[in-house]
Amino acid sequence: MRVLISGIGIAGPTLAYWLAVHGFEITLVERAPRLRGGGYMIDFWGTGFDVAERMGLLPAIKRDGYNIKQFRLVNAGGKHIGGFNVDAFRTATKGRYLSIARSDLARNIYQKVQDRCEMIFGDSIAGIKEDAAGVEVDFEYAPPRRFDIVIGADGLHSRVRKLVFGNENSFEKFLGFSVAAFEAVGYQPRNDDIYVSFSPPGKQIGRISLRHDRTLFLFVFLDERGNSIDPYDTMANKKILRAQFGGLGWECPEILAAMESCDELYFDSVSQIRLDSWSRGRVALVGDAAFCPSLLAGQGSALAMAAAYVLAGELGKPDTTPQEAFKRYETQLRPFIVEKQTAAEKFAGSFVPKTPLGLFFRNQVMKMLSIPFILKLAMGSTLADRFKLPDYPETHAL
Repeated sequence: MRVLISGIGIAGPTLAYWLAVHGFEITLVERAPRLRGGGYMIDFWGTGFDVAERMGLLPAIKRDGYNIKQFRLVNAGGKHIGGFNVDAFRTATKGRYLSIARSDLARNIYQKVQDRCEMIFGDSIAGIKEDAAGVEVDFEYAPPRRFDIVIGADGLHSRVRKLVFGNENSFEKFLGFSVAAFEAVGYQPRNDDIYVSFSPPGKQIGRISLRHDRTLFLFVFLDERGNSIDPYDTMANKKILRAQFGGLGWECPEILAAMESCDELYFDSVSQIRLDSWSRGRVALVGDAAFCPSLLAGQGSALAMAAAYVLAGELGKPDTTPQEAFKRYETQLRPFIVEKQTAAEKFAGSFVPKTPLGLFFRNQVMKMLSIPFILKLAMGSTLADRFKLPDYPETHAL
């Protein structure tokens, strides 16, 4: 069976890996001219960690990842005013927890499949026409081709979803924030293995020191513009960040100065995708394209990997149609995903509090999270995923 996957991020290459295990012929297409860099640091645990282990990825992920020791809150003068010890999270997950740049995780997955599948960079899907025998796909640049099924793994702003399911506005639930991230080389000061964050009301800016003298910066702020953001307009988005964080204390002037020389700025809304169905005919969605839980869930990449694994396994079952496989995939995962989306939505107000009182309360809660039994009470259901990966027979070994 010939499968076209749109998107070479996290979900797409993970799906390609497991479809190859099941004997499929896979083509991946990505609108960017090369594998994307940039993005933000993610915390990696749960079912995604289990999928990575089954893929043999753990040595590479542990090599490129970070064991962050502390989340440290500072005030406008840089004084330590709160936070928690991250080791409590590792204890709660029995050591199966680390932090890694999203681009590093994507690169490690990509390297597992780059020689096993057809890769097309610098192009995107322009049209999808389905008939009884398959799907006719038009590309922006390449000539039309036929596939048996098409999978949209192309993120929050999925082209496949727009072509088959309709306009993004119908499915996006904006949570009231925007997020941005970039890297700089040679920034001082450095605090190894510590995430340092400054949080005035309605905003949060943080930094984490990376290897090779790099520093990753993350901005989150209340934003009324919703889905009118253009994530690809770097100049306009830098202007927005200067307006939001200019004139604040701590290291904001220095961080904004470092931003001016960066070429790759990640910028987007903090949103969820809520769809009544993750498939239509011979087309299905996976990862953020299907069910983006948002930055606030903390597990977007891990959930994308778990979903890709299940989708490939269901498609790989003998004597099944794509539509039957899509239905089983969604039936298994939807309750679990809805639970994660609901938890993230509830967390939104405490992630970036709007008032000084809200900030004070949030900071006190963070202090208590360093105590293991309080962490288990507060976040036990979040850290311990209530979803067990199914086992699928492998028809081919990579």
